Amino acid sequence: MAFKRIDRRTVPDSVFEQLVGEVLDGELAPGAALPAERALAETLGVSRPTVREALQRLAHTGLVEVRQGGSTTVRDFRRHAGLEMLPRLLIRQGELDYAVVRSILETRRALGREVAGLAAERAADSLAAELDPIVESLAAERDPVAQQLLAVAFWDHLVDGADSIVYRLLYNDLRAVYEPAVEALAGLMAAEVGSAARYRALAAAVIGADAAEARTIADELLAIAAAEFEKSMRQLEQSRG
Repeated sequence: MAFKRIDRRTVPDSVFEQLVGEVLDGELAPGAALPAERALAETLGVSRPTVREALQRLAHTGLVEVRQGGSTTVRDFRRHAGLEMLPRLLIRQGELDYAVVRSILETRRALGREVAGLAAERAADSLAAELDPIVESLAAERDPVAQQLLAVAFWDHLVDGADSIVYRLLYNDLRAVYEPAVEALAGLMAAEVGSAARYRALAAAVIGADAAEARTIADELLAIAAAEFEKSMRQLEQSRG
């Protein structure tokens, strides 16, 4: 565990980010006690109030437990952290974590399937004015990044139609992870977002209030990116072997 001195121009965020990185990378293991505030402040070259603020933020995210008058203990982020940690987990030490990518793809497939079904049950033809133009734009678009953004807009309307605050918040978190990486993911997502026929069929099922068909088509559609990812992983392993 090698703490680095902090640039005073970015003190609050830098202290917090460094401590988060140490926890997520396993340098600070679950159950480990952090140094006392005074020792941390001296090591990092910052004030004790700054360290205290960073520790409070860590506690708020579930990464540590701060005991009044006692030690600050690292918690297992897998059991206590929330989805706000996903962006930090996706890129670890400057590299993409493929296990996290796989988890995101699995989650979006399960989420999308249920969102499509609920949208068909709860919104149906009221979504026609939103979905149909997006599908036509998607069919005419050839740029893979632009296609991804259109697909995001399509799913955004389906989430609204599903009328579930929990699914909406989950979707927001996944979108916040995905959108900054659309250019990097263009190859992986090309087959899915380029499948205008499947998007058209999904829109038709939702608008027609056919929840079972909407779930089936959504599952098939979102399985495309998952299959492309597994294919890429196999090719990567073969190139290394």
